[in-house]
Amino acid sequence: MTESKAMILGCAGKSLTRDEINFYRNECPWGFILFARNISETEQIRDLIAAMRDCIERPDAPVFIDQEGGRVQRLRPPLAPNYPAGGALGALWRDDHDAGSRAAWLMARLHAFDLSRYGISADCLPVLDVPIEGASDVIGARAYGNEPRAVIELGRAAAEGLMSGGVLPVMKHIPGHGRAFADTHFELPTVDASMSDLQRHDFAPFRELNHLPMAMTAHVVYSAIDPKNPATTSGKVIDEIIRGEIGFDGLLMSDDTSMKALSGDFPTKAAAILAAGCDLVLHCNGVFEEMAGIASRTTGLDGKSLERAKRALTYIKDRDAAEETEIRAEFATYFDAVA
Repeated sequence: MTESKAMILGCAGKSLTRDEINFYRNECPWGFILFARNISETEQIRDLIAAMRDCIERPDAPVFIDQEGGRVQRLRPPLAPNYPAGGALGALWRDDHDAGSRAAWLMARLHAFDLSRYGISADCLPVLDVPIEGASDVIGARAYGNEPRAVIELGRAAAEGLMSGGVLPVMKHIPGHGRAFADTHFELPTVDASMSDLQRHDFAPFRELNHLPMAMTAHVVYSAIDPKNPATTSGKVIDEIIRGEIGFDGLLMSDDTSMKALSGDFPTKAAAILAAGCDLVLHCNGVFEEMAGIASRTTGLDGKSLERAKRALTYIKDRDAAEETEIRAEFATYFDAVA
């Protein structure tokens, strides 16, 4: 078996092309990610995932997806119900803390049922960003709320729900995307908040949940820490804030390198991400030439990064004995539209 490279890659369509098969075999990404363009029906999803894993001869290779609920949800009916966004869970929590936390756990446990039946093993959830007034809507209703306590409690419940179903959670976007006034899909935002405000508001959910196995970075500049580089490519943010202040020692992946917030060509992006201290480079859009550029400067997964990757995979294995029909029925007492 070939050594895995420190990258997670997508693909262009609903089945692998011959070029993609050969590329994956030669470059051996550690994992894969699916988007709506890759999804049509049950057997197609299973076949695609099996083909991806077969290319790299790793039946346990993690396959990621963004399945939050609301507008960020790749599996849609009839493959999975439409679920409410995080903000709806937050509204419930504000009325009744116990009910909100229970609903967040139930919804994440349902995500685990939905994902695992297709062979998807990791969900880029919970969203731990805490938006402020006037911030870009790129987070918006995806967030559980506008104050850290709600985000902490609901984020914890969601992560535990996923792990109860044997699905790896990925908290995002560390160390916090809630103050960004620009959409990182299109441009690079700069946050000018003081360190004390960042510590109190933005970092708090990640610090409280720093025991979780995996996190995704924010393509955001924090001028109080590193005025030149976004967190994803900032050694100072990763070393002093994510690993130090926040205390996160899990597996750290970049946000998508095909987003416009990061500058430079794709080889340059990959090299900068790894040099800053990220464990994994993420590339999502499946554009072959871009993936080739990422692979050209991505090194093998080794050392502490390999240790973290092995530890993260242990969260995929164990499932509770919950009955799906019972979980769906209980969730329907909170949100009957997805019963």
